[in-house]
Amino acid sequence: RHSDSNNTNTKHNTNQKQPKKERMEQAVRMMKYDGAKNVANAIATPLSLNNAKLVFHRLDDGVMGGRSITNQEALNTADTIHGLLFSGTIDTDGGGFTSIRSPLENSISSDAKGIKLKYKGDGKTYKVLLSEGNGAGGPWAKTPSWQADLPTTRSQTGQVEEKTIAFSSFTPSFGGRGASRNELNSYVFDPTGMKQIGFMLSLKLSNGDANPVETFGEGKFDFRLEIHEMDLV
Repeated sequence: RHSDSNNTNTKHNTNQKQPKKERMEQAVRMMKYDGAKNVANAIATPLSLNNAKLVFHRLDDGVMGGRSITNQEALNTADTIHGLLFSGTIDTDGGGFTSIRSPLENSISSDAKGIKLKYKGDGKTYKVLLSEGNGAGGPWAKTPSWQADLPTTRSQTGQVEEKTIAFSSFTPSFGGRGASRNELNSYVFDPTGMKQIGFMLSLKLSNGDANPVETFGEGKFDFRLEIHEMDLV
């Protein structure tokens, strides 16, 4: 199970020492979290990568007893915008991350250099995730997830942004903890071996530093990210 909220930064979570009752309630929420049900309720979207449709399921801090809420749905509007809507509510009381992930049915081609995205955000800094799947990147996993930051602009006119993220910019992560110098030297990112892609909003940036309040939020707050297109380049 993947948690991106270990080593929680005190700037985002001031309730470090939970009363016994709250710890018990968090433990109950953790036990009730049904990751298999999330996968079973995955949402098909118009997005595809390497000629394979992407089907997203949620994975959020409920896995560690958190209260954040994740929504994922396909965008099919009258003005022909097609893609993915990733939205919901972050609650940093006992948590601090939310994400959606899709299996990669077709392997990333060896000649691809990165991922090109068209998206509309809310001023927050999200992350793009790639991993081998099967729990990779969790705090106790043997292999990392690979992450790259995706800053967004809050625009009253609904500006669609475009960004190409080079594979060389992805860094290894274990449960929100940035890789140590030894780990950076130990792991080599091979895009062709990735089995899962996703998007995350977390109190941690891809290098493990705190996501600033200005680009994350504090307490309990809503978020919204639209992914309109995704292609290998």
